[in-house]
Amino acid sequence: MSSSNSVTVQILDKEYSIICPQEERSNLVSAARYLDGKMREIRSSGKVIGADRIAVMAALNITHDLLHKQELPDVQASGSTREQVRDLLERVDLVLSSDTEQPKG
Repeated sequence: MSSSNSVTVQILDKEYSIICPQEERSNLVSAARYLDGKMREIRSSGKVIGADRIAVMAALNITHDLLHKQELPDVQASGSTREQVRDLLERVDLVLSSDTEQPKG
Protein backbone atom coordinates (compact mmCIF):
# COMPACT_ATOMS: atom_id res chain seq x y z
CA MET A 1 0.00 0.00 0.00
CA SER A 2 1.19 3.48 -0.69
CA SER A 3 1.82 6.09 1.94
CA SER A 4 -1.10 8.10 0.48
CA ASN A 5 -3.39 5.63 2.30
CA SER A 6 -1.59 6.35 5.57
CA VAL A 7 -2.68 8.82 8.23
CA THR A 8 -0.42 9.92 11.06
CA VAL A 9 -2.11 10.62 14.37
CA GLN A 10 -0.63 11.64 17.69
CA ILE A 11 -1.84 9.98 20.88
CA LEU A 12 -0.29 10.83 24.23
CA ASP A 13 2.80 12.37 22.62
CA LYS A 14 3.48 9.41 20.32
CA GLU A 15 2.91 9.31 16.58
CA TYR A 16 1.13 6.41 14.92
CA SER A 17 0.94 5.91 11.19
CA ILE A 18 -2.23 4.06 10.28
CA ILE A 19 -3.36 2.82 6.89
CA CYS A 20 -6.87 4.08 6.30
CA PRO A 21 -9.24 4.51 3.34
CA GLN A 22 -9.52 8.13 2.21
CA GLU A 23 -13.21 8.33 3.16
CA GLU A 24 -12.45 7.27 6.76
CA ARG A 25 -9.59 9.68 7.45
CA SER A 26 -11.72 12.30 9.14
CA ASN A 27 -13.31 9.70 11.44
CA LEU A 28 -9.91 8.23 12.30
CA VAL A 29 -8.46 11.63 13.16
CA SER A 30 -11.51 12.43 15.31
CA ALA A 31 -11.25 9.09 17.09
CA ALA A 32 -7.54 9.64 17.75
CA ARG A 33 -8.20 13.12 19.16
CA TYR A 34 -10.95 11.77 21.40
CA LEU A 35 -8.72 8.94 22.66
CA ASP A 36 -5.84 11.35 23.20
CA GLY A 37 -8.10 13.60 25.25
CA LYS A 38 -9.36 10.72 27.40
CA MET A 39 -5.83 9.44 27.98
CA ARG A 40 -4.61 12.92 28.95
CA GLU A 41 -7.50 13.26 31.44
CA ILE A 42 -6.52 9.96 33.05
CA ARG A 43 -2.82 10.82 33.11
CA SER A 44 -3.48 14.23 34.65
CA SER A 45 -5.53 12.65 37.44
CA GLY A 46 -2.29 11.12 38.70
CA LYS A 47 -4.04 7.88 39.67
CA VAL A 48 -2.71 5.82 36.77
CA ILE A 49 0.92 5.68 35.69
CA GLY A 50 2.24 4.18 32.47
CA ALA A 51 0.97 4.59 28.93
CA ASP A 52 -0.28 1.01 28.69
CA ARG A 53 -2.34 1.33 31.88
CA ILE A 54 -3.64 4.72 30.82
CA ALA A 55 -4.68 3.20 27.47
CA VAL A 56 -6.54 0.35 29.20
CA MET A 57 -8.37 2.74 31.51
CA ALA A 58 -9.28 4.99 28.58
CA ALA A 59 -10.57 1.98 26.63
CA LEU A 60 -12.66 0.87 29.61
CA ASN A 61 -14.07 4.36 30.13
CA ILE A 62 -14.94 4.77 26.46
CA THR A 63 -16.53 1.31 26.40
CA HIS A 64 -18.51 2.16 29.52
CA ASP A 65 -19.77 5.36 27.89
CA LEU A 66 -20.71 3.49 24.72
CA LEU A 67 -22.61 0.80 26.61
CA HIS A 68 -24.37 3.43 28.69
CA LYS A 69 -25.50 5.30 25.56
CA GLN A 70 -26.74 2.06 23.99
CA GLU A 71 -28.87 1.36 27.08
CA LEU A 72 -30.44 4.84 27.28
CA PRO A 73 -33.33 4.22 24.84
CA ASP A 74 -34.52 1.29 26.97
CA VAL A 75 -35.38 2.96 30.26
CA GLN A 76 -36.81 -0.32 31.59
CA ALA A 77 -33.49 -2.14 31.15
CA SER A 78 -32.16 -3.87 34.23
CA GLY A 79 -28.83 -2.11 33.96
CA SER A 80 -26.94 -5.37 34.45
CA THR A 81 -24.45 -4.55 31.71
CA ARG A 82 -23.89 -1.12 33.18
CA GLU A 83 -23.40 -2.63 36.62
CA GLN A 84 -20.96 -5.19 35.26
CA VAL A 85 -18.91 -2.48 33.53
CA ARG A 86 -18.99 -0.30 36.66
CA ASP A 87 -17.86 -3.27 38.76
CA LEU A 88 -15.07 -4.00 36.29
CA LEU A 89 -13.92 -0.37 36.33
CA GLU A 90 -13.86 -0.38 40.13
CA ARG A 91 -11.80 -3.58 40.19
CA VAL A 92 -9.34 -2.23 37.62
CA ASP A 93 -9.02 1.03 39.60
CA LEU A 94 -8.35 -0.97 42.77
CA VAL A 95 -5.66 -3.11 41.13
CA LEU A 96 -4.00 -0.15 39.45
CA SER A 97 -4.03 1.98 42.60
CA SER A 98 -2.54 -0.82 44.68
CA ASP A 99 0.10 -1.42 42.02
CA THR A 100 1.17 2.24 41.96
CA GLU A 101 1.44 2.30 45.76
CA GLN A 102 4.02 -0.51 45.77
CA PRO A 103 7.66 0.61 45.55
CA LYS A 104 9.27 0.01 42.18
CA GLY A 105 12.38 -2.04 42.21
